[in-house]
This record gives sequence, structure tokens and C-alpha cells, in this order.
Amino acid sequence: MNTLLKSATIIDKTSDFHNNKVDILIENGIISNIDFNIINPKNYKEINLTNLHVSRGWFDSSVSFGEPGFEDRETIDNGLKVASRSGFTSIALQPNTNPISESRSQIEYIKNKSVNELVEIYPIGALTNFKSELTEMYDMKSGGAICFGDYKKPIINANTLKLALLYSSNFNGIILSFPEDKVLSNNGVMNENITSTSIGLKGSPSLSEHVQIMRDLSILEYTGGNLHIPTISTSKSVDMIRHAKKKKLNVSCSVAVHNLFFSDNTLLNFNTNFKVQPPLRTKDDIKSLIDGVKDGTIDMVTSDHNPLNIELKKTEFDNAEYGTIGLESFFGALNSIFSTKMTVKILTSGKTVFNIPENKIEIGETANLTLFNPDKEYIFDKNNILSKSKNSIFKKSKLRGMVYGTINKNKLSIRK
Repeated sequence: MNTLLKSATIIDKTSDFHNNKVDILIENGIISNIDFNIINPKNYKEINLTNLHVSRGWFDSSVSFGEPGFEDRETIDNGLKVASRSGFTSIALQPNTNPISESRSQIEYIKNKSVNELVEIYPIGALTNFKSELTEMYDMKSGGAICFGDYKKPIINANTLKLALLYSSNFNGIILSFPEDKVLSNNGVMNENITSTSIGLKGSPSLSEHVQIMRDLSILEYTGGNLHIPTISTSKSVDMIRHAKKKKLNVSCSVAVHNLFFSDNTLLNFNTNFKVQPPLRTKDDIKSLIDGVKDGTIDMVTSDHNPLNIELKKTEFDNAEYGTIGLESFFGALNSIFSTKMTVKILTSGKTVFNIPENKIEIGETANLTLFNPDKEYIFDKNNILSKSKNSIFKKSKLRGMVYGTINKNKLSIRK
């Protein structure tokens, strides 16, 4: 793949060309030249787009597709196309499948699906099997798994977490623990607050998240190891993790972008696309979460992309499944909350936690790039959705920032 990017503003603090508007020449997938005005004598394909900005390729730490088992929701093939046209050159893929990814062969099967694709898959291995026993984590890591967890399922047995942390510390493994105490959440379908009371929906108290995180951090302090807490949603959760980091515990965490964008007030119309897990919380929680992202307490933001077919969403609120797609709207939503430089930092920082190699925008480096216009404002609607499933929480939302496409592994993907 040979191409010339014209008048592209580079956003990459690790690059000597950060904040400069330059031309970028890519030959056979390698950045061969960066300069202010590159001539194109070999008549390579030129990309000259309005307000073109370029950064290192983005990474999303929590993506579900469905395949194998739930191909009616999304296939890996189409899911990777959605990811590439949404700005992502790598994703962590959840074991939210049937069967779950609990063996080395299953991890290798998933990973091999992206060998010839622009987007690289980093599989997440299941932590426990259907008997609630620990899986063969070391074998899965040898096959390419970057961490281990059961998607949206808390580790109910405290001893299971203790053993997982002790065992995985032998090979620098990372354990995911979803922050919810099932007994306390008690099948609540939204945040327990004045809104849930006023509209008559059963609430899930923030206490259920706090108790689980407090337990998990106590176990981590006892065992050592590496713990990642995915998709926190409350102010107190931020405070607890901030305190744990000050104590030098090896803990990281993420937040879903919709938990930064919407409060529980949006549920007044009973739209099931807003039924997510963890639930949307209060405006005070949102403020604390945003502050946590800014000061580094929260290590990454995720789309928490979870395609669900219409039968699972178009039903009574109590019976609807939790989840929303989020890849297509991720950048526009995040860039509506933070500055463009901060947004790019967020979208490129998650790899470090999972020990995934990073690249730079420098001459001689492999071209692993995201192309975007940070200033384009628009209303997100069905025409922006590329996923097989259409369950987007961001429908009819005003967003800022449009992705043009991606370059990686000697391939180019441009959104039409």
C-alpha cells in the first residue's frame, strides 16, 4: 500500500512532528518521509481531506462482536470493518460468545481471524468456565490472550479472585473483575436514585459497585498481582481506586464513554438503548469520572461496544438486555467532552496497561494511523451506524469529531 497524506496535522506527543501540518508518504506500509511539501513523482494515491488530522492508531479495551455463537448480532469480519472505519487499529475482544473463549485453541482461533485484517484483535480469555472453575490462563496467554475476565459477570467467590491473582502473578497476567455485588444490585435495571423512584423502575444502588471494588482491592493488597476493574461508574469508585494507586497497588480501571456522556435522567422516556451495565449514574458521578480521566486515576475510556439484535432491545425495559454499540460514536462523543489532544491521548493510552507494543509517527516506522476531522459537528443517526445491530445509545445526540479512516498492516480503510 503506497499513499501520500497531504496537509495532515499530526497529534502525537511522542513524535517530533507533533502539532505540525505536514505531508506523510507511506510506501509498502512504512512511513518513508514526513515533510512540509512532498512531491508525488510515483503518482501514489493521494489523500487530501478537509481538516485532516492524524494520530497513532486507536485502541479499545472492551469490544464484543458475538462470533462464535451469536453471529446474528455481529460477525468478526464486519465488526473489524466497523472498528477500522471508526478509527481503531486494535481492539480487545471480550469472551462474550458461545462457547466462551476458555482455551488456547479458542484464543488462537479468534486471534487468527485478524491476521489478514487491518484491525488487530487482542483476545480476552474467560476467567472461569461453566463450572465456575478457573480456566487455563497460562495456556491462553501463550496463545495471545492479554487478560482474563468474565464479561459483565462479577467474581462472586472471593477465593476465586484470590487464587486468580496469585496464580496469574507468576506470568504477569492481568485479572478483570466486574464491579458489581449481585446481592446488593438485586436485579435493579437502572441507577437507584430519585429518577428510578419517580418512573417506577427497580434501582441498582451505587453501593453494589463500591462494596465489590472495596473487596477486590483488599484481596489485591493481600495477594499482589495485576487487577483491572472495567467500566466503573461512580464518584466513590474513583476515590477508592485513586487511594489504591497511591498505595502502589497494581490496579487499573476503565469507564464506558456513555457513562461520561449521559446521566440517569435520560431514562425518563424508557428507551431501552439506555439500559446499560453499569447503569447511567448522576451528574455528580459524571463530573467525578471526567476528573478521574483527566488526572489519570481512570486509565482508559472504552466504547463497551455490545451489539444486540432488535428482539433483545425492543421489549419492556425490565426485560431488555443490557448494552449498546459504541465504536461508531466513540470518537465524536469523547471529543465532545474533552479537548482533541486529550481525546487522542485517551484513545492511544490503553495499550500500555495490557503490555501491547506501541508505535510512533516517525520516518521508518510502520504506518499505524487514524485519520480524522476533530471539528466536524453532526447529529448521530442511523446513517452513521455500520454495525449489524443498531442498538446505539447515541442516536439523535450531537457529536463533535468525524473519523475518516485508518491505516495499518499495509492496508487503508476510508469511511465513505
